Amino acid sequence: MVDPSQKHIIIIGAGVGGTATAARLGKQGFRVTVLEKNSFSGGRCSLIHHNGHRFDQGPSLYLMPKMFEETFDELGEKLTDHIELLKCQTNYKLHFQDGESILLSPDLAHMKTEIERFEGPGEAPFLKYLGFLAESHVHYEHSMTLALKRNFEAWYEMFQPKFLPELFKLHLFSKIYSRAEKYFSSAKMRMAFTFQTMYMGMSPFDAPGTYNLLQYTELAEGIWYPKGGFHKVVSSLETIANKKFGAQFRYDAPVKQINTAADGKTVTGVTLESGEVIHADAVVCNADLVYAYNKLLPPSNYGKRIGKASFTSSSISLYWGMKRKIPELDVHNIFLADAYKESFDEIFKDHTLPSEPSFYINVPSRIDPTAAPENKDTMVVLVPVGHMTDAHPQDYDSLVAKARSLVLGSLLKHTGVDFAPLIDFEIFNDPRTWQAKFNLWQGSILGLSHNILQVLWFRPSTKDGSGRYDNLFFVGASTHPGTGVPIVLCGARLTSDQVGRHFGVSDEKRGVVKAKGKKVDGAGMIGWFLVLLAVLAVVVGMTGTNGLNNVWEGALKCINTSLLSIIRFQL
Repeated sequence: MVDPSQKHIIIIGAGVGGTATAARLGKQGFRVTVLEKNSFSGGRCSLIHHNGHRFDQGPSLYLMPKMFEETFDELGEKLTDHIELLKCQTNYKLHFQDGESILLSPDLAHMKTEIERFEGPGEAPFLKYLGFLAESHVHYEHSMTLALKRNFEAWYEMFQPKFLPELFKLHLFSKIYSRAEKYFSSAKMRMAFTFQTMYMGMSPFDAPGTYNLLQYTELAEGIWYPKGGFHKVVSSLETIANKKFGAQFRYDAPVKQINTAADGKTVTGVTLESGEVIHADAVVCNADLVYAYNKLLPPSNYGKRIGKASFTSSSISLYWGMKRKIPELDVHNIFLADAYKESFDEIFKDHTLPSEPSFYINVPSRIDPTAAPENKDTMVVLVPVGHMTDAHPQDYDSLVAKARSLVLGSLLKHTGVDFAPLIDFEIFNDPRTWQAKFNLWQGSILGLSHNILQVLWFRPSTKDGSGRYDNLFFVGASTHPGTGVPIVLCGARLTSDQVGRHFGVSDEKRGVVKAKGKKVDGAGMIGWFLVLLAVLAVVVGMTGTNGLNNVWEGALKCINTSLLSIIRFQL
C-alpha cells in the first residue's frame, strides 16, 4: 500500500469544495497545500464586512442538513461542536404583484390553510399538495442514491439495468413547472413551488422535474442558518483540515497556470502569478472548471466545447446596511413577477435583466442579530440576470441602477415603506464582479447548467474530462454532481475518494465500506444502453400522432442527442 504522506496534493481554490477536499485528503494522510487567489476563503460562501454589518456574499439558505452532518461525521467531528444552527420559523414570505402574499412553512397545518386559500376548499387540494411532497421526496431520496453519492467515471456506469427504474422515477424528461401543473391549479401556487430553481440559476420551464427535491428539503427539513454567517461552514472545515490533518492554506496566491509534463499525460504542479513554481503529485482544481480548462491549462477542443455549453444565470446582488430595523420583512422574502415565464426568458434567452424581475431579499439579522449593529438591519437583495455573453452585450452600470429602482419600487408597493432613505450604504456585485473576483466563466454564479445533457455522466468528470491528464481532478459547482453547497460537499467526498484510489490508498484510510455485488462490464452494458435509447425513443416518438413513424423519428432523435452530448463533453 502507498504511503500517502509521501504524496503532495495541490488544491486550487479555498471554496467550500476545495476546503472540504483538503480536509478529506488530509485525513487520508496526504500532504495538502491549498492555494487561494483572494485574501479570504469561501469563494461565493465568503463574507462582506462593512460598518458593523455582515453580509453573506452568496448562499444564505442552509438546506439538506444531512449532507453537512455527514461531512463532519466522516472527518471524525460533530457538526454541532463547530456550528450553531438557527432554524427559520417560516421558510419564506412570497409576494405576488397583486398584493397577495403567502407564507411557506414546514408546518402542515399552516400549509393546509394556505393551500386551501389559493386552491379552494375541500380535501382534494391538500391531498394534491401531499402528492407533490411525495413525488419530491422520491426525487430527493433517489437522487441521493443515483447521483449525489455515486461517481460516474465511465459511460457504462450510468447505464446499468438497476438504474433504469430510477431514471424514470426522477422525471428527468419533464420540467419542474410541468410537474407543478400536475398538483396545483392556480398560477400562484405553481409559481410558489417552482421559483426555487433560482437557487440553481435555472428557469423552472427548463429545469428537469427531478429538482423539485429542493422544495422537498425546505418543506420536510426546514431552512436553517449558521450563526455567524454561511462562511462558518468553510472556516470550520479549514480548521479541521489545518489543525487536525496538517493541510496548509496559502492566501493571496493566484495560480497562473497548471503545469504539465513534456509527454502531456500528467500535471506536475502549478506556477503562481508571482512566478513561483510549486511541484505536486496531483492537482485538484476547485477554481471554476470552465475557467480552468480555458485559462489555466493548454488549449484544447474540450475546453472550447465546455466554454460554449449551457450556463446558469448571473445576479445583481445589492448589499444594504440599513439605518434602522425593517420589521416589514422576514428572514427570506421572495417577490414574484406577474410575467413569470417571460421574466425567465429575458434572463436565459436575452441574457439581460427582466423588465419585471422576480427577486429575493435576505435579512440575516432577523434570525442572527450579530449580522448588524444594534437597532439596525442587514439586507441582501439578489436579482437574477443573464450571464455575460458576446451575443448580448449589456451596460451593467445601467442594469444595476435599473435593478435598484425596480426593487425599491416593488418594496414601496408591497410594504408601503420607502426604503431608499433608509439605506445607510450599498455594496453591489454584478456579472463583472463575479467574473473578476472569483473567475466565474461569463459571470455565471453557479457554473454549468443542470439540463438533461449536463448531469450525471454527461457532466464534466471529477477527473480530467479531456482524457489527457491522469492526475488532474476537479471539485465544485461545474463538475459532478453539481452546484449548491450541500451538493459540492458530496462532490468533495467523490473527488477525494477518487484521488485516494488513484494513489492506491487503502479502503480503510479512505473510509470506504465495500459494496457487495458484481462489477459491471462495460462491453456488456452496450445492450442496456440501446435498451435505454429504445425506451426514450418510445417516450419521444409516442408524443406525436403518426404511430411507428414517430417512434422511428424519436429513436433517431434520442440517438443523435446522445451522440452529440458524448462528442460535446468527452472529446
